[in-house]
Amino acid sequence: MGQLIPKLMSISGNQEHKVIIVGLDNEGKTTILYGFLSDEVVHTCPIIGSNMEEIILLKTHFLMWDIVRQEALSFIWNTYYFNTEFIILVIDSMDRDWLLTAREELYKMLAHEALRDSSVVIFANKQDVKDSMRMVEISHFLTLSTIKDHSWHIGCCALTKEGLPAGLGWMESQAAANW
Repeated sequence: MGQLIPKLMSISGNQEHKVIIVGLDNEGKTTILYGFLSDEVVHTCPIIGSNMEEIILLKTHFLMWDIVRQEALSFIWNTYYFNTEFIILVIDSMDRDWLLTAREELYKMLAHEALRDSSVVIFANKQDVKDSMRMVEISHFLTLSTIKDHSWHIGCCALTKEGLPAGLGWMESQAAANW
């Protein structure tokens, strides 16, 4: 019985794909989540715990979990990993001091058994701010070219939502290729 719904969804072509949105505090995770849902920019307050939203494209159904990264709650991150197909890592393009921590967190996630088949989207947020790191610099610092076991995509986004449709389209194409 537990497999009936996924099988029916696969017959109809509407597969459900689990996505986790992670990043350090105040990176723009929740703004990005709601950017997928609305044409308007949604200003948010920092969350405690997680938000979950469903995003449905033509035949692709994404269940997106926006997970807060606070030391007091970091032990629960692993509970979100099970059945995750996509990791969205949000980077603040202005916050050079935290980029090393973001890289460490990314590689910890990629090494986790439950995420071994997950694809990664990196959104370099705040690209519209003067003196922000460009995507090439961020890609180099995160050593993305060394990631061989996971598909990955890097795009930028900001309050203008630049890069969000391309990132979601890439995820949709990856989901279709994997099913």
